[in-house]
Amino acid sequence: MQREQLADFLRRRREAIRPSEAGVTAGPRRRTSGLRREEVAMLAGMSTDYVVRLEQGRSSQPTVQLLGALARALRLSDDERAHLFHLAGHQPPPAGGADRPARAGLIRMIDLLGETPAMVLSDLGEILAQNRTSALLTGDADFTGDRRYTVYRWFTDPAARSGAPAMEREHHARQLVADLRAAAGRRSGDPTVTGLVDRLRAASADFGRLWDEHEVAVRRADRKIILHPRVGPMLMDCETLLTPDQRQQLLVLTPADPETRERLDLLRVLGTQSFPTEPSEHSERTDPPAG
Repeated sequence: MQREQLADFLRRRREAIRPSEAGVTAGPRRRTSGLRREEVAMLAGMSTDYVVRLEQGRSSQPTVQLLGALARALRLSDDERAHLFHLAGHQPPPAGGADRPARAGLIRMIDLLGETPAMVLSDLGEILAQNRTSALLTGDADFTGDRRYTVYRWFTDPAARSGAPAMEREHHARQLVADLRAAAGRRSGDPTVTGLVDRLRAASADFGRLWDEHEVAVRRADRKIILHPRVGPMLMDCETLLTPDQRQQLLVLTPADPETRERLDLLRVLGTQSFPTEPSEHSERTDPPAG
Protein backbone atom coordinates (compact mmCIF):
# COMPACT_ATOMS: atom_id res chain seq x y z
CA MET A 1 0.00 0.00 0.00
CA GLN A 2 1.44 3.38 -1.06
CA ARG A 3 -0.13 5.62 1.60
CA GLU A 4 1.35 8.96 0.57
CA GLN A 5 0.58 8.44 -3.13
CA LEU A 6 -2.92 7.22 -2.30
CA ALA A 7 -3.55 10.25 -0.09
CA ASP A 8 -2.31 12.65 -2.77
CA PHE A 9 -4.37 10.99 -5.52
CA LEU A 10 -7.59 11.04 -3.50
CA ARG A 11 -7.10 14.65 -2.48
CA ARG A 12 -6.37 15.82 -6.02
CA ARG A 13 -9.31 13.92 -7.53
CA ARG A 14 -11.66 15.33 -4.88
CA GLU A 15 -10.49 18.88 -5.61
CA ALA A 16 -10.73 18.36 -9.39
CA ILE A 17 -14.30 17.09 -9.63
CA ARG A 18 -17.08 19.67 -9.89
CA PRO A 19 -20.02 19.22 -7.50
CA SER A 20 -22.46 19.03 -10.43
CA GLU A 21 -20.53 16.08 -11.87
CA ALA A 22 -21.13 14.17 -8.65
CA GLY A 23 -24.78 15.14 -8.36
CA VAL A 24 -24.10 17.62 -5.52
CA THR A 25 -25.91 20.97 -5.52
CA ALA A 26 -23.46 23.83 -4.99
CA GLY A 27 -24.87 26.78 -3.05
CA PRO A 28 -24.17 30.43 -3.98
CA ARG A 29 -21.71 30.90 -1.08
CA ARG A 30 -19.54 27.92 -1.93
CA ARG A 31 -15.84 28.82 -1.83
CA THR A 32 -14.29 25.62 -3.17
CA SER A 33 -14.70 24.44 -6.76
CA GLY A 34 -14.21 20.78 -5.89
CA LEU A 35 -15.97 18.44 -3.49
CA ARG A 36 -15.70 18.77 0.26
CA ARG A 37 -14.52 15.79 2.31
CA GLU A 38 -17.92 15.42 3.94
CA GLU A 39 -19.53 15.28 0.48
CA VAL A 40 -17.19 12.50 -0.62
CA ALA A 41 -18.01 10.68 2.60
CA MET A 42 -21.74 11.05 1.99
CA LEU A 43 -21.49 9.85 -1.63
CA ALA A 44 -19.28 6.90 -0.67
CA GLY A 45 -21.30 5.90 2.40
CA MET A 46 -18.44 6.22 4.88
CA SER A 47 -17.47 8.55 7.72
CA THR A 48 -15.88 11.93 7.09
CA ASP A 49 -13.18 11.02 9.62
CA TYR A 50 -12.15 8.03 7.50
CA VAL A 51 -11.91 10.18 4.36
CA VAL A 52 -9.74 12.65 6.30
CA ARG A 53 -7.44 9.87 7.49
CA LEU A 54 -7.14 8.49 3.95
CA GLU A 55 -6.15 11.91 2.61
CA GLN A 56 -3.63 12.34 5.41
CA GLY A 57 -2.05 8.92 4.88
CA ARG A 58 -3.04 7.73 8.35
CA SER A 59 -5.58 5.02 7.50
CA SER A 60 -5.27 1.27 7.48
CA GLN A 61 -5.52 -0.47 4.11
CA PRO A 62 -9.00 0.18 2.69
CA THR A 63 -11.05 -2.80 1.59
CA VAL A 64 -12.01 -3.51 -2.00
CA GLN A 65 -15.59 -2.48 -1.17
CA LEU A 66 -14.47 0.89 0.22
CA LEU A 67 -12.27 1.53 -2.82
CA GLY A 68 -15.19 0.77 -5.11
CA ALA A 69 -17.36 3.23 -3.19
CA LEU A 70 -14.66 5.92 -3.43
CA ALA A 71 -14.25 5.29 -7.16
CA ARG A 72 -17.99 5.80 -7.67
CA ALA A 73 -18.10 8.91 -5.45
CA LEU A 74 -15.18 10.53 -7.29
CA ARG A 75 -16.46 9.45 -10.74
CA LEU A 76 -13.13 7.86 -11.61
CA SER A 77 -12.47 6.57 -15.11
CA ASP A 78 -11.51 2.92 -15.59
CA ASP A 79 -7.81 3.87 -15.67
CA GLU A 80 -8.11 6.07 -12.58
CA ARG A 81 -10.01 3.36 -10.72
CA ALA A 82 -7.33 0.77 -11.56
CA HIS A 83 -4.67 3.24 -10.32
CA LEU A 84 -6.60 3.73 -7.08
CA PHE A 85 -6.71 -0.01 -6.44
CA HIS A 86 -3.00 -0.42 -7.19
CA LEU A 87 -2.05 2.41 -4.80
CA ALA A 88 -4.11 0.72 -2.07
CA GLY A 89 -2.39 -2.64 -2.66
CA HIS A 90 -5.29 -4.44 -4.37
CA GLN A 91 -5.85 -5.88 -7.82
CA PRO A 92 -8.53 -3.82 -9.61
CA PRO A 93 -11.73 -5.62 -10.59
CA PRO A 94 -12.54 -5.93 -14.31
CA ALA A 95 -13.62 -2.71 -16.01
CA GLY A 96 -17.36 -2.44 -16.49
CA GLY A 97 -18.23 -4.40 -13.35
CA ALA A 98 -19.81 -3.33 -10.09
CA ASP A 99 -17.39 -0.46 -9.52
CA ARG A 100 -18.14 1.31 -12.81
CA PRO A 101 -19.56 4.72 -11.79
CA ALA A 102 -23.04 5.89 -12.62
CA ARG A 103 -23.07 8.37 -15.49
CA ALA A 104 -22.97 11.97 -14.32
CA GLY A 105 -26.00 12.84 -16.44
CA LEU A 106 -28.08 10.14 -14.79
CA ILE A 107 -27.07 11.35 -11.35
CA ARG A 108 -28.13 14.88 -12.29
CA MET A 109 -31.50 13.47 -13.38
CA ILE A 110 -31.87 11.79 -9.97
CA ASP A 111 -31.14 15.14 -8.35
CA LEU A 112 -33.77 16.87 -10.51
CA LEU A 113 -36.36 14.26 -9.54
CA GLY A 114 -36.23 15.50 -5.95
CA GLU A 115 -38.18 13.21 -3.61
CA THR A 116 -39.36 10.85 -6.36
CA PRO A 117 -37.74 7.42 -5.80
CA ALA A 118 -35.05 6.91 -8.45
CA MET A 119 -31.90 4.83 -8.90
CA VAL A 120 -29.23 4.10 -11.49
CA LEU A 121 -28.71 0.41 -12.25
CA SER A 122 -26.15 -1.42 -14.32
CA ASP A 123 -27.39 -3.80 -17.01
CA LEU A 124 -26.81 -6.63 -14.52
CA GLY A 125 -28.97 -5.04 -11.83
CA GLU A 126 -26.28 -3.48 -9.62
CA ILE A 127 -27.41 -0.28 -7.88
CA LEU A 128 -24.82 2.34 -8.87
CA ALA A 129 -26.58 5.36 -7.34
CA GLN A 130 -29.90 6.14 -5.66
CA ASN A 131 -31.60 9.03 -3.91
CA ARG A 132 -32.81 9.11 -0.31
CA THR A 133 -36.43 8.17 -1.09
CA SER A 134 -35.31 5.22 -3.17
CA ALA A 135 -33.17 3.97 -0.27
CA LEU A 136 -36.13 4.33 2.11
CA LEU A 137 -38.34 2.41 -0.30
CA THR A 138 -36.00 -0.41 -1.34
CA GLY A 139 -33.09 -0.35 1.12
CA ASP A 140 -29.50 0.90 0.89
CA ALA A 141 -27.27 -0.61 -1.80
CA ASP A 142 -24.66 -2.07 0.55
CA PHE A 143 -24.30 -5.52 -1.04
CA THR A 144 -21.02 -7.18 -1.97
CA GLY A 145 -20.00 -10.13 -4.11
CA ASP A 146 -22.72 -11.78 -6.17
CA ARG A 147 -25.37 -10.32 -3.85
CA ARG A 148 -24.94 -6.95 -5.54
CA TYR A 149 -26.86 -8.41 -8.50
CA THR A 150 -30.62 -8.18 -8.05
CA VAL A 151 -31.18 -11.40 -10.00
CA TYR A 152 -28.74 -13.32 -7.78
CA ARG A 153 -30.41 -12.19 -4.57
CA TRP A 154 -33.83 -13.01 -5.98
CA PHE A 155 -33.00 -16.63 -6.73
CA THR A 156 -30.75 -17.36 -3.72
CA ASP A 157 -32.23 -15.38 -0.81
CA PRO A 158 -35.87 -15.84 0.27
CA ALA A 159 -35.77 -12.44 1.98
CA ALA A 160 -35.25 -10.80 -1.41
CA ARG A 161 -38.60 -12.16 -2.58
CA SER A 162 -40.51 -11.04 0.51
CA GLY A 163 -40.99 -7.56 -0.95
CA ALA A 164 -43.26 -8.90 -3.71
CA PRO A 165 -46.70 -10.55 -3.34
CA ALA A 166 -46.65 -14.32 -3.89
CA MET A 167 -48.89 -14.01 -6.94
CA GLU A 168 -46.35 -11.72 -8.68
CA ARG A 169 -43.15 -13.60 -7.92
CA GLU A 170 -43.15 -15.80 -11.04
CA HIS A 171 -43.62 -12.67 -13.17
CA HIS A 172 -40.73 -10.93 -11.36
CA ALA A 173 -38.49 -13.97 -11.82
CA ARG A 174 -39.22 -14.18 -15.54
CA GLN A 175 -38.52 -10.47 -15.97
CA LEU A 176 -35.17 -10.73 -14.25
CA VAL A 177 -34.05 -13.75 -16.26
CA ALA A 178 -35.26 -12.31 -19.58
CA ASP A 179 -33.39 -9.06 -18.86
CA LEU A 180 -30.22 -10.99 -17.99
CA ARG A 181 -30.61 -12.93 -21.26
CA ALA A 182 -30.68 -9.64 -23.15
CA ALA A 183 -27.56 -8.41 -21.35
CA ALA A 184 -25.78 -11.70 -22.05
CA GLY A 185 -26.57 -11.33 -25.73
CA ARG A 186 -25.17 -7.79 -25.87
CA ARG A 187 -22.08 -8.78 -23.86
CA SER A 188 -21.35 -12.08 -25.58
CA GLY A 189 -18.27 -13.76 -24.11
CA ASP A 190 -18.01 -11.32 -21.18
CA PRO A 191 -16.69 -13.40 -18.25
CA THR A 192 -18.59 -11.23 -15.76
CA VAL A 193 -21.89 -12.28 -17.33
CA THR A 194 -21.04 -15.90 -18.10
CA GLY A 195 -19.66 -16.39 -14.60
CA LEU A 196 -22.80 -14.94 -13.04
CA VAL A 197 -25.02 -17.22 -15.13
CA ASP A 198 -22.95 -20.29 -14.24
CA ARG A 199 -23.10 -19.51 -10.52
CA LEU A 200 -26.83 -18.89 -10.68
CA ARG A 201 -27.46 -22.17 -12.49
CA ALA A 202 -25.46 -23.97 -9.81
CA ALA A 203 -27.31 -22.20 -6.97
CA SER A 204 -30.91 -22.28 -8.22
CA ALA A 205 -32.81 -24.92 -10.15
CA ASP A 206 -35.60 -22.39 -10.63
CA PHE A 207 -33.20 -20.02 -12.38
CA GLY A 208 -31.94 -22.86 -14.57
CA ARG A 209 -35.51 -23.71 -15.58
CA LEU A 210 -36.28 -20.14 -16.65
CA TRP A 211 -32.89 -19.61 -18.29
CA ASP A 212 -33.42 -22.65 -20.48
CA GLU A 213 -36.70 -21.18 -21.76
CA HIS A 214 -34.58 -18.48 -23.48
CA GLU A 215 -37.01 -15.59 -23.00
CA VAL A 216 -35.48 -12.19 -23.84
CA ALA A 217 -36.83 -8.80 -22.80
CA VAL A 218 -35.28 -5.51 -21.69
CA ARG A 219 -36.96 -3.90 -18.68
CA ARG A 220 -38.72 -0.67 -19.67
CA ALA A 221 -42.03 -0.07 -17.86
CA ASP A 222 -44.16 -2.00 -15.41
CA ARG A 223 -46.47 -1.71 -12.39
CA LYS A 224 -45.39 -3.40 -9.15
CA ILE A 225 -46.70 -3.96 -5.66
CA ILE A 226 -43.97 -3.42 -3.06
CA LEU A 227 -44.68 -4.90 0.36
CA HIS A 228 -42.91 -2.39 2.56
CA PRO A 229 -42.29 -3.58 6.14
CA ARG A 230 -43.04 -0.15 7.68
CA VAL A 231 -45.93 1.36 5.71
CA GLY A 232 -47.54 -1.62 3.99
CA PRO A 233 -48.24 -2.48 0.33
CA MET A 234 -47.45 0.19 -2.24
CA LEU A 235 -48.56 0.15 -5.88
CA MET A 236 -45.78 1.72 -7.94
CA ASP A 237 -45.37 2.52 -11.62
CA CYS A 238 -41.83 1.77 -12.75
CA GLU A 239 -40.32 3.58 -15.74
CA THR A 240 -36.88 2.59 -17.03
CA LEU A 241 -34.76 4.89 -19.21
CA LEU A 242 -31.79 3.24 -20.93
CA THR A 243 -28.47 4.78 -21.97
CA PRO A 244 -27.61 4.39 -25.68
CA ASP A 245 -25.27 1.45 -25.01
CA GLN A 246 -27.85 -0.08 -22.60
CA ARG A 247 -25.12 -0.58 -19.96
CA GLN A 248 -26.88 1.67 -17.43
CA GLN A 249 -30.51 2.50 -16.76
CA LEU A 250 -32.43 5.05 -14.73
CA LEU A 251 -35.33 3.49 -12.81
CA VAL A 252 -38.01 5.92 -11.60
CA LEU A 253 -40.83 4.79 -9.33
CA THR A 254 -44.03 6.81 -8.92
CA PRO A 255 -47.15 6.10 -6.83
CA ALA A 256 -49.92 4.56 -8.94
CA ASP A 257 -52.81 5.52 -6.61
CA PRO A 258 -53.61 8.06 -3.87
CA GLU A 259 -53.17 5.55 -1.04
CA THR A 260 -49.64 4.71 -2.19
CA ARG A 261 -48.85 8.42 -2.49
CA GLU A 262 -49.90 8.92 1.14
CA ARG A 263 -47.83 5.95 2.28
CA LEU A 264 -44.79 7.22 0.39
CA ASP A 265 -45.20 10.63 2.06
CA LEU A 266 -45.37 8.87 5.42
CA LEU A 267 -42.23 6.90 4.63
CA ARG A 268 -40.34 10.12 3.86
CA VAL A 269 -41.44 11.54 7.22
CA LEU A 270 -40.44 8.40 9.11
CA GLY A 271 -37.05 8.41 7.39
CA THR A 272 -34.57 6.00 8.92
CA GLN A 273 -35.71 6.50 12.53
CA SER A 274 -36.49 3.23 14.27
CA PHE A 275 -39.23 2.39 16.72
CA PRO A 276 -39.32 -0.47 19.24
CA THR A 277 -41.54 -3.09 17.63
CA GLU A 278 -42.03 -6.80 17.84
CA PRO A 279 -40.19 -8.69 15.07
CA SER A 280 -42.42 -9.87 12.26
CA GLU A 281 -42.14 -11.87 9.10
CA HIS A 282 -42.08 -8.62 7.10
CA SER A 283 -39.22 -7.04 9.06
CA GLU A 284 -36.58 -7.70 6.42
CA ARG A 285 -35.45 -5.13 3.90
CA THR A 286 -37.10 -5.27 0.50
CA ASP A 287 -35.19 -5.33 -2.76
CA PRO A 288 -35.69 -3.00 -5.73
CA PRO A 289 -38.54 -4.08 -7.99
CA ALA A 290 -37.59 -5.98 -11.13
CA GLY A 291 -37.77 -2.91 -13.30
